[in-house]
Formats: sequence, structure tokens, C-alpha cells
Amino acid sequence: MSQAVKVGIFATVALVVLAVLILRVEDFNPFAPEGRRLTAMFDSVAGLDDRSAVRVAGVRVGRVDGVGLENRRARVGLLLEEPIGLTEGTSARIANLGLLGDKYVELIPGPPDAPPLPEDAVIEGITSPTFDDTMKQLSRIGGSIQRVTDSFGAEGGGESLGRLIQNLEATTAEIRELVAANRAQVDSTIANFERVSAALARELPVLTAKTGALVDQIHAVVSENREQLAGSMENVEALTADLRTSAQDLNVISGKLARGEGTLGKLLNDDQAHDELVATLDSIQGGVSTLSDTLGRVGRLRLDLGAEGAWLQDREESLASFGITIDPDPEDNKLYRVALSSTPGGDVQEKTVRETVTLPDGSTETTIRETFTREDKAVFTGLLGVRLDNGARLWGGIIEEDFGVQVDYPFFDRRAWLGLQAFDFDRENDRDFHLRLNARWYLHPNVYLWGGYDDPLESELDALFLGGGITWNDDNLKYLLGSVPSGAF
Repeated sequence: MSQAVKVGIFATVALVVLAVLILRVEDFNPFAPEGRRLTAMFDSVAGLDDRSAVRVAGVRVGRVDGVGLENRRARVGLLLEEPIGLTEGTSARIANLGLLGDKYVELIPGPPDAPPLPEDAVIEGITSPTFDDTMKQLSRIGGSIQRVTDSFGAEGGGESLGRLIQNLEATTAEIRELVAANRAQVDSTIANFERVSAALARELPVLTAKTGALVDQIHAVVSENREQLAGSMENVEALTADLRTSAQDLNVISGKLARGEGTLGKLLNDDQAHDELVATLDSIQGGVSTLSDTLGRVGRLRLDLGAEGAWLQDREESLASFGITIDPDPEDNKLYRVALSSTPGGDVQEKTVRETVTLPDGSTETTIRETFTREDKAVFTGLLGVRLDNGARLWGGIIEEDFGVQVDYPFFDRRAWLGLQAFDFDRENDRDFHLRLNARWYLHPNVYLWGGYDDPLESELDALFLGGGITWNDDNLKYLLGSVPSGAF
């Protein structure tokens, strides 16, 4: 049996053992009977992934089986693996496992005395407020509290508030005592109001007659001062003449505009100038739209930073890497990755040596010898990836400064990833291409274990490796930067 077959058998057994361990840790039974299916409709399921957990009272009872869009709403398929007695009135909501935990679907059972929920039922989902909505509400509440505290914290504000409360208490007590002590006077005042009303009823005709006499006197005064009123009317006529002249000037200006005289008139009457103005405005509007679209795409950009390292057992060397994965748009399947790595093999350099030897007879003989040297330095990786519908990722490009391809496949709600790298197809000394099998197990959304089998096709260089890594996304960085006190800078 050849060495390559042995290595292949060993790698297969290792992957099978790893898969069994993952199944045992995840408590996943692929042979279990399929459970009950439900459908939930949500306004938004941002952050919810396919195969996320479904829980009742915090206990896992199933998983999400498909997320789609129907009539501008999110349609989420639920597969219940545990028998649960659900009744009509059952609803669903999206919840988080802690502050940075994964999202899951929480089922809220209906009333116990309601009829049973039919098979393949569609239940209504409740969209919980997002973290941004909560922060906006807290910001408004904080602003209101700040304004109130600022008013109290002003110079003399606390003392003024205390004095105001004391004065209100004292005034209330004095009013209560005054009313109790002068109840008889209050009753007398009310009686006086009644008498005054009766007097007004009797004297009102007399007041009306006196008002008529006063109007007659005013008419006599106007008659005596008619000349002064005539002068005022002349002033009004002069003002009217001035207004008429202004109106004539406006008519002259509007006539020039209608005939196309002047710059403004040409603009109003020349079709070419009008078209050029409209075209200019359209160009400005197009530039604004392009700028808006560009800013929108930048707002959807997602960055993931990662650092990982491992120890190669047989070669007693280390493998380390730091990289950035760029997701330009969640609606697009393209991905980009750049990384800087330090590998045990280093960078292989080919060197040609020419040696000239003088023979005894005086002739010369030239020999050409090619040598390979290794330099321990950082190597560059640049890949273009495609995200498939089942969650797998296909990569192609430069791996450790040589052409290569890479495949990553997720398991168990993306908590486990199996990967395969193949690169350096034109290897020195007629060696097989570089193959690397690896697996990642996420203990936390930001921390994972990393291990695998490096270069299994070359018995002199193959080695098992084991290590770990840590990742940060743009949300983590925003949270960390927001947590740093401003005085630290």
C-alpha cells in the first residue's frame, strides 16, 4: 500500500472521529424522526440564521428550518423536535441569548383551555425592539433627565426649589385659614354680587339711552371737523397715485420679460437656455443620487478581523495568521479576504548557480546547478469568495503567495466549520501540491478552537496541528470603542 493511500485513510478516519465528537457535543441525532412543522410571520428577522434554535420557556424544542420573504414579510419555518401541546393563540418572538449571544425564536403558548393548534399552522410573530431603538429611547430619556438636573444644578437652583415648596405650603395654609375665618364675609360678598346684578337689570335701559346721546355728540364733533377730514382724504388719494405709478412700472418690466429682453427674459423665452438649465439640474440630481447610492453601499459594508495560531506537533513549529474578511453587501454573494501569515515552510526561492572549471588541457567546462532556499518571512494571501445558498463558501486566488483554492462548509448552526485548502501546485523537487485539512469549533461567537492535518501528501512534511483563534466584527469594534472612556485619548 502506497504512502498516499495510508495518509488518505488516516485523514478519513480522523475526520470521521471529529464528526462523531461534534455530533456528541451538539447532541444531534440525524436518525431521529422528523418533528412537527409550523410557520411564523415576522416584520423583521434581522440577525436570525437558518437552523437557529426554537425554545419554549428557554428550553430548546426545535430549530429554524428555512427563512424566506413573502409579501414584504419574513416567513420563518419552525421544526419542533419535541412533542409540545400548543393551542390557538400561540405566538412567536425573536430573542437573544445574552447581550452578544445568538438569536433564537421563542414560542409563547396560547391559553391552556383553547383548541389545539392545527398542523402546518401559521402563527403571528412579534418583532422585539432592536438594540438601536432601545439606545435611541434611552438617549431621549437621558436628555430629558439632563435638562431637569441642569435646571436644578444651576446656581441657587436647589435653594430656590426648596423655598418655592415652602412658600406653596405656607400659602395653602394661609388660604385655608383665611377662608375658615372669613366665611361670613364670603357669604356677604356673594349676596352683594346678587344685589349688583339686580341693579344692573334696572339701570341698563338708562345706560342705553346715555350711550345714544354720546353717539349724537360724536356725530356733531365730526361735522365740526369736516375740513380736517378732507385733508386726510387728499393724502390718501396721493398715496393711491403713487401705487398706480408703481403698478405701471411693474407692467413695463413684465412686458420686457415677455418680449425676451434682458438676461431673465432670454431665460424665460429661449427654449435652448431652458433646456440647458433643465439638463444642468438633472445632472446635479443624478450626482446626488449616485452619491446617495455610494454612501448606502458603504453603510452596508461588513468587516470581520481574525487572528489564529497553531502548533505543528511533528515538526515542532508554529503556524500563525492575521486576516480581514470583507462583505461588501449582505444582498450580494461576493466576499473578499486578505491575510498575512507566518508558515513553517516559509518562502521558497529558486537560485541558479553556474560553475566554470578549467581542465588540464586548458579547456573550460561550465556546469549549471539549481538550488532551493527557504526564507522564514511573512507570506501574503488574497482570495475572492462566493457564498452559496447552503452556507458554504468557495474561495480562489493567492494562498501563501501561490495560486490555490479553498472550501469552507458549516455545521451545527455555524458553530463548526470544516475546511480544505489546496495550493502551490508547481512545487519544487517534483513534490505534490500543498494540501491542508482543518476544522474550527466556536466556543463563543468570537473564540474558536482550530486544528487539522497539514501537508498530508508529503510524508516528510506532514504534521497534525492544534491551536485557536479569535475574531472581531465591526459591531464588536464599535462596542469596544464606545466602551473606552473619552479621557483615555
